[in-house]
Amino acid sequence: MNDVSTTTPAFETGAISHPGRVRKANEDHLVTRPEFGLWAVADGMGGHENGALASATVAAALEGIGTASSAPDLLARLEGGVLKANAELRGIIAQKGGAPMGSTLAALIVHERHFACIWSGDSRIYLVRGGRILQVSHDHTEVQDLVDKGVLTPDEAKHSPRRHIITHAIGVHDLPELDLNNGELESGDIFVLCSDGLTEHVSDEEILRAVSDAAPQAACDVLLALTLERGARDNVTVIVVRYRRDDGTKTRWVPNKRSEKL
Repeated sequence: MNDVSTTTPAFETGAISHPGRVRKANEDHLVTRPEFGLWAVADGMGGHENGALASATVAAALEGIGTASSAPDLLARLEGGVLKANAELRGIIAQKGGAPMGSTLAALIVHERHFACIWSGDSRIYLVRGGRILQVSHDHTEVQDLVDKGVLTPDEAKHSPRRHIITHAIGVHDLPELDLNNGELESGDIFVLCSDGLTEHVSDEEILRAVSDAAPQAACDVLLALTLERGARDNVTVIVVRYRRDDGTKTRWVPNKRSEKL
């Protein structure tokens, strides 16, 4: 089990990653670089060794993005890291004779008062604001596509045997596909980034209670404990980021979602 707790003048971060009750290896990786304005979760796919390698490749490519001069520069640096990781994974896949390999990505980047959430796959990003929780990301899964088309209800999707079949991931195609949602920060905002090992067992309402009642690292510990109590059939990784600004100014978040193929 790995946990990380860090604080900057504006951000307090908690993070934890655990293999769970069933799997021996942890194929998740996390990145917490508040000094760069970056937090990310990567969940590997393709079997124990390949999955761990895939998520580690994505995390390593993001770790060194450095300090950005502007919000567009930070986004460009993140996209460059994703492209680098995707190219490395495509090369490894070719060397291994086409063995399947890839990784989800859920990333939060912040520059001054601007934030952007970027994702590929079914690792999620939540925003807690004003006592409410909103799933900012939108799962890239077969069942979510069927829910969007009205073929399945959300409850049917939760119990579908194909609920873990993802449609986007880093390393699967020659060019990665990402979705993005951006806005402006408000004092008190809490972001939760997690792999599907958490959301398989813990509801949105339970996530809301955990992060509202405790500091970020304590909230991560609570959420992991809940997951382990309920069987933790997959690896579980959670990052909680709390933002505070002292001037009392409030801003309104207007979602601005877009998709792109890098």
